[in-house]
Amino acid sequence: MVQDKTISSRIFDIVNYTLLSIIGLVTILPFLHVIAGSFTTVTELAQKQFVLFPTVWSLDAYKYVFSTNTVFRSLGVSVGVTFFGTLFSMLLTCLMAYGLSRRDLDGRNFIMFMVLFTMLFSGGMIPTFLVVKEMGLIDTYAALIVPTAINAFNLIIMRNFFQNLPEGLEESAKIDGAGDWGILFRIVIPLSMPAIATISLFYAVTYWNTYMSAILYLNDAAKWPVQVILRQIVILASGLAADTSGMDEFVRPPEQTVKMAVIVIATLPILCVYPFLQKHFAKGALLGSIKG
Repeated sequence: MVQDKTISSRIFDIVNYTLLSIIGLVTILPFLHVIAGSFTTVTELAQKQFVLFPTVWSLDAYKYVFSTNTVFRSLGVSVGVTFFGTLFSMLLTCLMAYGLSRRDLDGRNFIMFMVLFTMLFSGGMIPTFLVVKEMGLIDTYAALIVPTAINAFNLIIMRNFFQNLPEGLEESAKIDGAGDWGILFRIVIPLSMPAIATISLFYAVTYWNTYMSAILYLNDAAKWPVQVILRQIVILASGLAADTSGMDEFVRPPEQTVKMAVIVIATLPILCVYPFLQKHFAKGALLGSIKG
């Protein structure tokens, strides 16, 4: 039988719900303003400054953004880079994390030290560019994937998750004749789906937001991902110099509403993916960080 809550417990619950509700509103209201602002007119946005429900709905901002095939092409590039980049990164991360989680691996501690070292120090932009150039990746989509294929933080989370799996499972598999590859793909990975879903989301967000790598390594504007194209649109809408290939220079776009439409276009695809991974997200992040 559940005991009745005390007065102090009820007060604590009320304060908690109130604070969480306020924090939730503070978090979501700016995004709702951006969405509403992208569908309103420039005049109304200038008069009200903060809009949640437009008086007059307008699609001028989206018509300008999608006035050519440039944005659609860049969206296809971003989707492809995100999909294949996430698969490639997860494959390498799982393989390396599984090896480092084996306590009988020679040199395991030294390799982990090298991984941790990269979290504190990096070669910098110019050495990285020179490495990418020498590998022949300039002006290829691989330049957006290969240099950032493995993230040290994500690797450590996966390694910790693999280490926390019961050793008896692997011992039983070895008795049944399974090798290391069979143990990894038939036992370890199926049991690690919460962590894999979490790390996949981390990688997907990173690849989707690719901007600087595209600026540095891609010379052909036709290969630019959506983040770079949207940046060019914002600059053009602000009346500044930009690469206007594919855009109508004689159309004066609504500056503020275009900026908001760009934010919506850049954010919405990832927000649509998150609900499918939400049930695994918190569990995977926590379980992978319990033990070192």
